Amino acid sequence: MPAPDPQQSDPQPRDEQRLRDLARLRRVRDRMDREYAQPLNVEALARGVHMSAGHLSREFRLAYGESPYSYLMTRRIERAMALLRRGDLSVTEVCFAVGCSSLGTFSSRFTELVGVPPSVFRREATRTTAGMPSCVAKQVTRPVRNREARAPEPQLA
Repeated sequence: MPAPDPQQSDPQPRDEQRLRDLARLRRVRDRMDREYAQPLNVEALARGVHMSAGHLSREFRLAYGESPYSYLMTRRIERAMALLRRGDLSVTEVCFAVGCSSLGTFSSRFTELVGVPPSVFRREATRTTAGMPSCVAKQVTRPVRNREARAPEPQLA
């Protein structure tokens, strides 16, 4: 009798493992959303869900289309945009409030995602979103990576 082919083994254990991994990835993503201002790194996030850092990074990218670091920085920049729109904090105060430890890295990443430096965003944000409810302002000013395709403009008939 020939040995069983591992390629044709029962897919159920693999499917169950994939579901467990997805649940752990959701916990990691939720933790980043909740604790974005805390010092988080991939190793600590992986330890929290009993995965290796490499496995977490690979699986996170497969599930969400970006690395854990990229996801965390995008969340931090979104929070920074909201704080900068308020106008009562300096760029440096916002940088540290959202969990970044380097003003240079924060400014570079902000500019990459938003398209303008944080100081320019802060200055222009109050004019751009004046009279707009904060929930709408958040949606229309959400960061989009420069490398990502923007949604096509709606065509009027």
